[in-house]
Amino acid sequence: MSPSTPPGPHDDAPSVGAPDADEPRSLRLEDWLTVIVMALLALITFANVLVRYFTNSSFAWTEEISVFLMIVLALVAGSAAVARDVHIRIEYFAEGGSMARRQRLARFGALMVALLFGVIAVLSVRVVWDDFRFEETSPGIGVPQWWYSVWLPVFSALITWRALGLFIRRSRQAPPADHHGDFQA
Repeated sequence: MSPSTPPGPHDDAPSVGAPDADEPRSLRLEDWLTVIVMALLALITFANVLVRYFTNSSFAWTEEISVFLMIVLALVAGSAAVARDVHIRIEYFAEGGSMARRQRLARFGALMVALLFGVIAVLSVRVVWDDFRFEETSPGIGVPQWWYSVWLPVFSALITWRALGLFIRRSRQAPPADHHGDFQA
């Protein structure tokens, strides 16, 4: 056995818990909302299972609340995915070509996500207003429908904000050392 590098952490190895330099500084909002929503979903579902097991009936409101929480979870996860730049993309196009092409596609993708969710945020305000104005109630438990629909423009605006942040970060990226003139920020 030759005396090589001792096992253990090395200075050049990335730390497991170290944040990525390109990742936004604060994703605590999305992370905590995910934890809270998942805990609520588990608690509501577990309570419904217990009630159904012991009484042969179920809480009528659990399905409506669970569907709402799953939609919130999808929007929160979408916001975190956009902020961390791990959203769905076609790798063949996103990772192919020159560095300049990849940078342009990354900025274009972030801008399109921001545009899409900005439009959804603006248009869904009208839905919330109609729900409020016409006093629509939810079918399961009869609460005002706008209690549920008000979160669509809020989370769509959050995703828009995160996508614009990603666009700005991608625009400020320095060219790599071996770019050979193909990077244009």
